[in-house]
Amino acid sequence: MEDDSKGHMTVVEHLSELRHRLIISLVAVAFFAALCYWFAPAIIRWFLQFYRDATNGDRNAFIFTGPLDAFVTRLKIATYGGIVLALPVWLWELWRFVTPGLRPKEKRYAIPFLAASIVLFAIGAGVALLTLAPALDFLLNAGGDQLKPLLTADKYIGLVALMILAFGLAFEFPVLLVFLLLARVITTGQLSHFRRWAIVLIVTFAAVITPSQDPYSLFAMAIPMYIFYELSILIGKALKR
Repeated sequence: MEDDSKGHMTVVEHLSELRHRLIISLVAVAFFAALCYWFAPAIIRWFLQFYRDATNGDRNAFIFTGPLDAFVTRLKIATYGGIVLALPVWLWELWRFVTPGLRPKEKRYAIPFLAASIVLFAIGAGVALLTLAPALDFLLNAGGDQLKPLLTADKYIGLVALMILAFGLAFEFPVLLVFLLLARVITTGQLSHFRRWAIVLIVTFAAVITPSQDPYSLFAMAIPMYIFYELSILIGKALKR
């Protein structure tokens, strides 16, 4: 049985616990980053397919303009890939860090929260990839026929990776709301009353966080986030929060 005294740790103990959780998370990220570094050429080929779809089959490879650019691109893939693939580990460590402050009944939601977080992140990443082709089509043709796209590998890989991370993290929105409801930081009444402002803030948030800044990605993020907002209210009512 877990010691309930962990809910009353000192500041030093909290910092020690945080360091322990961070070390485990960083080791997991490093392990998966190494795997992504090894498979980086295959990942680049996969990302290239989205560019070809957006440019009607243009088979030009990406370029790099400096001797270190190819290596930096591979490191980017390793870093972003490590963060994404280590998601179950660092989410679990994050949950374990915050659970000492929760009631015993609330701690039982650990596995459902972890599973929901992983599934929602995967859905968000999938939506990002689905919107990538139309987003690229919009961006590459925004300058008209006078501008010919010739993308460097690091800029393109960085854009795709940031879109996956942005959508994945944005789709964690309902997990955050339900957690706040369980912790009694907010109530369903407050969420319902705040609904109109929530729409404005969600659209603003989507407009700021989407790396591509195109309308397809904006609405592909904002609409699900608002649906998640309404679902969180329903879940909160079911939990009597």
